[in-house]
Amino acid sequence: MAIELIIPLLAFFSVMTIGSAIMVARNSKRASLAARLGQMQASLDDEEDAKTKQLVGIIQKIGSFTSPKGPSASLRQQLGRAGYFSKSAAAVYLGAKILLLVIGVAGVGALVVSIEAEFYVKLFLTFTGGAVLSFIPNIIVSARRSKRRGEIWRHLPDAVDLLEISVSAGMGLDQAWNSVADRIRKVSPILGDEMALTNLEIHLGSPRGTAMRNMAERTGVDELSSLVAVLIQSERFGTSISEAMRSFASGMRETRSQKAEEMAEKTAVKLLFPMVVFVFPAILIVAAGPAALKIAAILGTE
Repeated sequence: MAIELIIPLLAFFSVMTIGSAIMVARNSKRASLAARLGQMQASLDDEEDAKTKQLVGIIQKIGSFTSPKGPSASLRQQLGRAGYFSKSAAAVYLGAKILLLVIGVAGVGALVVSIEAEFYVKLFLTFTGGAVLSFIPNIIVSARRSKRRGEIWRHLPDAVDLLEISVSAGMGLDQAWNSVADRIRKVSPILGDEMALTNLEIHLGSPRGTAMRNMAERTGVDELSSLVAVLIQSERFGTSISEAMRSFASGMRETRSQKAEEMAEKTAVKLLFPMVVFVFPAILIVAAGPAALKIAAILGTE
């Protein structure tokens, strides 16, 4: 009986050992292959980053050459509201516009050469194509600016509620602002970063009102300007900051609900054009098509 039990056990342990050795060998091969693939991917990413940096450097040089005195304050403000705070952002923006203009003029000019038209028509089409391409950076910056403004506008009432709760709990305004910035960053990184930057300006010696006004100018959100005015007036006249922020947050929510209702009312008008163009012709064909075919057949037989 002992031998009958030992032989199956030895066979079981032998199979388990061999199988484990095979699995370990396969896993080690897969790990080494994954490591090699990771190294190759990292090297490719480094090459792509180097090429991207080189291209950005060329575009920046073009922009710096076209604007030797530096960008205007309005351009820096627009790029800042879009989230481009780098010193080279304006030069890259201008360089991209010039480069796209040249590419558009060259590409459209090569296409219209073979067209049989007057010279001024070809010239007009060439420069129109270049101008259209040169507006691509404007569209990108405008879309990013609208996205940042919309995100801040959506999450600002929640941040004001957190400020009101923190201040009502006995925290100072600066400490509450810092705490809310850390918490709101998990929901809205843009608003959290802006609030953290404002808090940094305050710690560096800038007055609270000035730092908050700078935040409102960076983001372009009108509600932030109103919030700054409310906080400054509450601090100046000694009124309750928590009550002021509570009323401000409720007013923002009412405004947001009214805008949502307005957008819902506009939906019917916006749906009118696609219905007229796409839905009504199909309904007309389905409803009147058989009758029209019968009438055409009757008229044809006669």
